[in-house]
Amino acid sequence: MADKIAFQADVSKMLDIVINSLYSEKQIFLRELISNASDACDKLKYLALTNPDIAKKSGAFKIVITPSAKEKTLIIADNGIGMSKDDLITHLGTIAKSGTADFVKNASDNGSVCELIGQFGVGFYSAFMVAERVEILTKRADESKAWKWVSNGIDGFEISEAEKQSNGTEIKLFLKKGEENYVDTIYLRQIIRTYSDHIDYPIVLDLGEAGEETINKGSALWMKNKAEITTDQYKDFYQHISHNFDDPWMTLHFKAEGNIEYSGLLFIPGKAPYDLFQPDKKNSIKLYINKVFISDKIEQLMPNYLRFVKGVIDSADLPLNISREMLQNSPLMEKIKAGTVNRILKELKKRSKNYDDYMEFWKSFGIVLKEGIYEDFKNREEIAAISYFYSTADMEKLTNLDEYIGRCNKEQKAIYYITGDDINILRNSPQLEAFKQKGIEVLLMNEPIDEFWPQVLPSYKNFAIKHISQADIDMTWKRDEKKADDGSLKQLTEFMAEFLKEDVAKVVTTEKLTASPVSITVENGQMSLHLERLMRNHQQQTAFASTRILELNPYHPLIIRLADMVMVDTNAEKVKEISRILLDQAKVAEGEPISDPSFYSERISGYILKSLD
Repeated sequence: MADKIAFQADVSKMLDIVINSLYSEKQIFLRELISNASDACDKLKYLALTNPDIAKKSGAFKIVITPSAKEKTLIIADNGIGMSKDDLITHLGTIAKSGTADFVKNASDNGSVCELIGQFGVGFYSAFMVAERVEILTKRADESKAWKWVSNGIDGFEISEAEKQSNGTEIKLFLKKGEENYVDTIYLRQIIRTYSDHIDYPIVLDLGEAGEETINKGSALWMKNKAEITTDQYKDFYQHISHNFDDPWMTLHFKAEGNIEYSGLLFIPGKAPYDLFQPDKKNSIKLYINKVFISDKIEQLMPNYLRFVKGVIDSADLPLNISREMLQNSPLMEKIKAGTVNRILKELKKRSKNYDDYMEFWKSFGIVLKEGIYEDFKNREEIAAISYFYSTADMEKLTNLDEYIGRCNKEQKAIYYITGDDINILRNSPQLEAFKQKGIEVLLMNEPIDEFWPQVLPSYKNFAIKHISQADIDMTWKRDEKKADDGSLKQLTEFMAEFLKEDVAKVVTTEKLTASPVSITVENGQMSLHLERLMRNHQQQTAFASTRILELNPYHPLIIRLADMVMVDTNAEKVKEISRILLDQAKVAEGEPISDPSFYSERISGYILKSLD
């Protein structure tokens, strides 16, 4: 008797999007199912290293494609690991990955759902693009029972016990009306050679009475000479291992020789995947030993800040019987990782010479690469050299640290930066006014990691890296403007400090402002306002909140007038009101929330109305 099980809610939504959408590349479903079959063979091959008996009945691994024009069906079969009942429920009835909701949301808004299928790793479900019903007959290599899974992609699925002599999986597609071309052997050959020619197992086309025909060349692409491989072959392999549909932005194919030998075929995608910033996101590198798949979960193989890199590493120097736990702590693995990272960074440095080309990469992965400045002690300066930032020198084009240094005057010995949430707010920050006046360039950093990496890279090529609040340069210059009287200015700062003591610890005058009447800053050495906001937004402790300081521009007409007013007792309430507005104005300029938005809005509206009289 069959068990009837409903799809998880997110799966139902996602299948509805897949099934009811039109595609220009429907044939991609076959690549996805062949890739899954290849993975199943890989897994059994790996288990057989420590348990040879488990694969004795399998024979030579292969993937068989059987079309039937009469029945209008297409079968994709393998003799790999197979699935248990629990496997079928877990893998085909739910999507046990974070990001499913994002998939559904993005798919609903995106005109090219075909791209999203690959992007969100739901390759099996692409079968429902061409099939009105799917039947799966499967048997795990280490179990005695076989199982049958049936679904129309709408009403959930049924699972029942079945008969199957050998291990592996057969996926039978009952094709929709209009999809009969997928039983055309000429068309099937074309699809397989286009998308799956590199698969390391024979892909056999069952021609019935005419016998069988192996379609693919079946060689490990990463072991071949680069001169023998075409751009299209690289692209097909990239799409196979990444389940993406874009072109790779970078292809890196190499063979390392010396104390340890290994080959690598690595790719940087053309665009960022949906799960790039998920906390549990790991690297996407497959480890092989002499073309035997070992694992795609070896965390030590690639640092986390390069988690967007896809590809394969194959080494003959690692023992086949080594456990995954031993691999994680293997000194050989550390050498492979160090060599691979070095090659990637060198290639990125080379590509960074072409600004427009490099910006395609940087806009997708720059924020992640910068994590390496903080995490990778050995390579942090190399990563900093290929990192780009907004700057006051050019509001449109990003710059790097070497270009910044090249524009410094002879006296400048530091690289200055400011952090915040929004580039446009940073560009207009009052804190920058003196730097602009003195012709000192400042980097504008608006990403969370920018608060942390300067802490571990205090200098670059003998230039200190400093937040502008830590600048130890003379900010004064000859000014012709009228300045508030020192006596009245002192009384104003004392009056405001007392009135605003719940919000700021100090009220001081500054030479750093030119156009703005006020600005807000923190004590030197304390966390920046931006970092404090980040911690607050992530519900971190704020017991050590930075001390706010309100700075007044003694040359600004408003401050001069206010200093005069404070000398007359009857103006006290008016000075308080204006002081509150000025504090709110300073907070807004720094992206800080104001304590009473309604008060600020009402007073500003009132002053605007008066100005119109």
